[in-house]
Amino acid sequence: MNKFLASVLCAVLYASLVACIPVGDVSSSSLASSSATEDVTSTSDAVSPSPTVPYASDDPNYWLWNETTTSYPQPERGTLGADILAPQNVPIDRQNPDILAPPTTDHGTVGNAKWPFSLSNVQLNTGGWVRQQNVQQMPLATAMAGVDMRLEAGAIRELHWHQTAEWAYVLNGSTQITSVDNLGRNYEATVHKGDLWYFPPGIPHSLQATNDSSEGTEFLLIFPDGTFNDDDTLLLTDWLAHTPKEVIAKNFQDDISDWDHIPGEQLYIFPGVPPPDNQRPPTSPAGAVPQPFSYAFSQVAPTQYTGGTVKIADSTTFSAAAQIAVAEITVEPGAMREMHWHPTQNEWGFFIEGTARVTIFAGTAIAQTFDYQPGDISYVPTGYGHYVENTGNTTLKFLEIFNTDVFQDVSLAQWLALTPPALVKQHLQISEATISRFKRTKGVVVGGPGARTSP
Repeated sequence: MNKFLASVLCAVLYASLVACIPVGDVSSSSLASSSATEDVTSTSDAVSPSPTVPYASDDPNYWLWNETTTSYPQPERGTLGADILAPQNVPIDRQNPDILAPPTTDHGTVGNAKWPFSLSNVQLNTGGWVRQQNVQQMPLATAMAGVDMRLEAGAIRELHWHQTAEWAYVLNGSTQITSVDNLGRNYEATVHKGDLWYFPPGIPHSLQATNDSSEGTEFLLIFPDGTFNDDDTLLLTDWLAHTPKEVIAKNFQDDISDWDHIPGEQLYIFPGVPPPDNQRPPTSPAGAVPQPFSYAFSQVAPTQYTGGTVKIADSTTFSAAAQIAVAEITVEPGAMREMHWHPTQNEWGFFIEGTARVTIFAGTAIAQTFDYQPGDISYVPTGYGHYVENTGNTTLKFLEIFNTDVFQDVSLAQWLALTPPALVKQHLQISEATISRFKRTKGVVVGGPGARTSP
């Protein structure tokens, strides 16, 4: 009972105390505080402190050396790290400053996103050579594989076909291609430096270096399957060498003696007579292939941006290329391919000129930076954020290649520019003035600070 009376007494006293508080004054005080806050918000663009996490570090994270510097590479950044006491492969370390001394913003690993073609085994043939990259060399690259092939003038990559599509970018020289589709329609074209070709899965074709250049040709082949192995190509000579000659003679309605000198094994790459520039295939009763298997990409005018140029080829411009799209990009010194991602596509990259660094953001605080030189392959999985920054003193040129019919990307800057400013401000604690300068169109390749245009 005593406890009950004590509880009642406490309740009465508390009610009396609350009743003594001037309600109007409390309301006025709250309104005054609210009004003051609104005035500050409306008249000041000051950035408020983050209420939940510390600010991101302002520590500089530039690359520490490049091809123009003479400093000795060591795994040291500021006060972090220490020099190497064991034997060191200095040339490799010079090429990879952001691997040896990564930015402090790096965390975790995304897997190996770099493979130099120089480390791929080369298959030597009379008339040329070939080297490749697939998941054996770069396990991360599950969606595409690449082949670098060289043919001397006149040399032939023999008649063959694949179970996957074949897409090509000519790196040097010119290549004459021939093909026949499943309806018996044929095609022939000479494909020059910077141009493309594409053969659908199962469509037979040949590749031959012209003598437009005494050196012949070299080209990059892309196959939309990371497990692709060029050794698994289906070759004309290989098939006939493993077919009874009486079957061959019956198939072609010939005498068996007509086939006495066919090769006993595959030719793959072999010397040949350079084709004339005006060579035409036999006339087919079914006509020619309606959608050309080649595309004069070198003649496409690039789009100029503040930091470089871009041109794109996908099925909207190169209609035959149903599974592969490409962007050819140049980045001037001090500029970068803007921060972006590809919503539905893995990116297989190839660096042609200059040097670059790329930070790949994989989510869950995982980010890793890689450095690239000419002849290097990069790979960015679907949806991973990244940029490509020119780290040298010359123009950077590279390809972004995708296993898709239409090129797509999402620009970080455009996304934020087209999002309500108040929402962006609450996320990033940046000023409204800064947000107002975000471009509402894609920057794609952006220059250094000061290279701004209107939103």
